[in-house]
Amino acid sequence: MMRLIVPDRPVGRLTDAWRTCVGTGRFDLALRRDHQESLALVQREIGFRHIRGHGLLSDGVGVHRPYEWRGEHRVRHAFTYVDQVVDAYLDLGVRPFVELGFMPSTLASGEQTVFWWRGNVTPPRSLREWGDLVRATVAHLVDRYGLDEVRGWPIEVWNEPNLTEFWAGADQAAYHRLYEVSAHAVKDVDAALQVGGPALSPGADGWLAPFAEFVTARDVPVDFVSRHAYTSGPARHVPFGTRQALAPAAELLAQFAAPRRRLAGTALADRPVHITEFNSSYRPDNPIHDTAFHAAYLAPVLAGGGELVDSFSYWTFCDVFEEQGVPTALLHGGFGLLTHRQVRKPTYHLYAFMARLGDEVLARGADHLVTRHPDGRIAVLAWAPVDVTGREPTPERHTVALSVPIGRPGTVSAFLLRRSVSEDAGNVWAAWREMGSPQSPRPRQLDALREAAEPARTHRALPVTGGRADVDLTLARHEVTLAELTPVVDETPPWWDDRLLDPPEARP
Repeated sequence: MMRLIVPDRPVGRLTDAWRTCVGTGRFDLALRRDHQESLALVQREIGFRHIRGHGLLSDGVGVHRPYEWRGEHRVRHAFTYVDQVVDAYLDLGVRPFVELGFMPSTLASGEQTVFWWRGNVTPPRSLREWGDLVRATVAHLVDRYGLDEVRGWPIEVWNEPNLTEFWAGADQAAYHRLYEVSAHAVKDVDAALQVGGPALSPGADGWLAPFAEFVTARDVPVDFVSRHAYTSGPARHVPFGTRQALAPAAELLAQFAAPRRRLAGTALADRPVHITEFNSSYRPDNPIHDTAFHAAYLAPVLAGGGELVDSFSYWTFCDVFEEQGVPTALLHGGFGLLTHRQVRKPTYHLYAFMARLGDEVLARGADHLVTRHPDGRIAVLAWAPVDVTGREPTPERHTVALSVPIGRPGTVSAFLLRRSVSEDAGNVWAAWREMGSPQSPRPRQLDALREAAEPARTHRALPVTGGRADVDLTLARHEVTLAELTPVVDETPPWWDDRLLDPPEARP
């Protein structure tokens, strides 16, 4: 078995790109109690900085309110729901990553909609009135929450305009006009506010160069570039669900790298890049998101994505998510990091493991990431490799062997605490299936699911010799594990004798 010698000096720092933002479905879901309870748990255990969702300007939020007065067309901008949602976000320590969309039906030029909640995806019939709507919305946010606060909220113009499902006709010229009016409206409120786009779906990088040419020629402000990343193939529908083949996870990292490669040599080459949606599948009814496989699949992406982009936002954090309608089961149909009943899933635990890593990166590998905290603790994230091609059988065991630097001179022992999720541990999907896939689990079943969802935990002492400890991690199929090592300072009293714990008949 080959042992990797982890250097004592850091090779870099772990960025927070992986938790800069997370997705939430549509904006007004945050009015629901179960959504807020789930977000509170996520913030307590992971702590995202921003949250992004669709539909800020859709009919369900009720911002655009036209009326007639004395024969004159007027518009009232109402922000009751906007305020309730943003207030809830800020109370939970997360800030909006604002998405401008979709089109209010009262301003839309057509009737094409997306999702069961009917977000209108047609251009405005009046660009002037759209600009007024954007300007009024941003000005209200500044007035309510303060300029210094809102300057830290990125504002993205629309969502996936390259797809006919999200922008009528996928009309590139029409999107450029929308972006121009929107960006200037944002900057009219304050020049330091951040605005960007074009929020492209995978496979649309050909839009980037024309976008750069357009904004450069017309002197349109762009503070960041945004794109989405997914690796799922065409959907094969089954009743109340979807199956999709996946590309290898390395394809996600390739998609992350695409905007900077495509924009090299343009005026946008130095702009921050935000992946404002990423996942394996974009479908909420694909059960792959609930599996242990999914955590192991995404582990190298979370470990390495921050080297390529400024942020990458998991879509979405919670199963309170209704693009295809109301979910039909507790898990099957689930998509996010945890269900609306707050049952944690393996991918949730992957994120929670990431939250326990240190800032200093000591080593990176194809199956591990070694970090150090300021107090000297070592945290190792390791994962079993997965194969989506089916060409090679997935091994039942995978070993990661490390020699890690730990402790000050004279340290003789380290305490190892290990948490793991796999096919057999922390796998709520497996437990739910073993229960018979109950559609509406009863309280006792929910309690059992919560217990089954907890990671396996083990601990032991490791000898430290010459400032190093050997860490041997044997991972099961599709396992992701977090191993934390803390130098031991022995405070055992000199009079203590472990033999006092032995039963009388076992004593010599």
